[in-house]
Amino acid sequence: MAISDYLLTSAVTGSRKKIIYVDDVQYSRLTLKSKLGEYYEIYTVESAAKLFEVVDKIGPNLIILDINMPDMDGYEIIIKLKYDNRYSMIPVIYISSCNDKESVLKGLKLGAADYFTKPFELAKLIESIEKQLNPQNEDKSKIEEKNEARSNVLIIDDITIMLRTIHFSLHNKYNVTLLSKSELVIEYLQNNDADIILMDLMMPGISGFELIPMIKALPKYSYTPIIVISSEGKKDIINVVMKLGVNDFITKPFTPEELNEKVEKHLRIGKHSHRMKEEIDYFLN
Repeated sequence: MAISDYLLTSAVTGSRKKIIYVDDVQYSRLTLKSKLGEYYEIYTVESAAKLFEVVDKIGPNLIILDINMPDMDGYEIIIKLKYDNRYSMIPVIYISSCNDKESVLKGLKLGAADYFTKPFELAKLIESIEKQLNPQNEDKSKIEEKNEARSNVLIIDDITIMLRTIHFSLHNKYNVTLLSKSELVIEYLQNNDADIILMDLMMPGISGFELIPMIKALPKYSYTPIIVISSEGKKDIINVVMKLGVNDFITKPFTPEELNEKVEKHLRIGKHSHRMKEEIDYFLN
């Protein structure tokens, strides 16, 4: 397939999307800019510090990251991006020389939309970029989308009104299960399917801080997206749960639009991560 077949924005519509590429190697920055500059508005920076200095001014539609950098590596950068409401919805793609299974899965687990190892195929990179910039244009018809199985959402919160609020926001699009007792979560997950988990932190019995590692220890759910919804939105708490493997954090109160946007985003990323994990396992085994 020709590169032009992938392009749904920039060259076709005349609206050039903005991409920031972060890499400490000048040659890599110049090479990628020359490859993508025909199709997108490319900005290159050499460090995480420079990224966070210019990101507000540029307002990128997508960010591409290297992993091995001196001041802050690509994993730390995506953590910082995801837990800042200004940047949490910006898709991130890794391009790295780290091609081992652990590096790839770690990047996807942290919420990257895709992961490419150097050298990469330009057409495949552009295809991935276009899918992130235009998720509605993925290769599915509207009829197929309607008939597609609804994703299973598990909500864990000891406050009844919060369970009802989240259920009301999501039940039209997803199969929603409500659990008010954290002690029942592991048994439920062992006998049922959940494509994404939304949970509070401060709960009687087993707290969210204890429950997250227990969920991640279940092989079936080690890469299932978890979104924390909590009134405790301090930076140190967010950092703690991030290290436990949480994919996103929503501070109460929130809007239905914010909730739906983040659930949809992480379901999409989660499905992509599972597909890539299966492909990696297949080729390595």
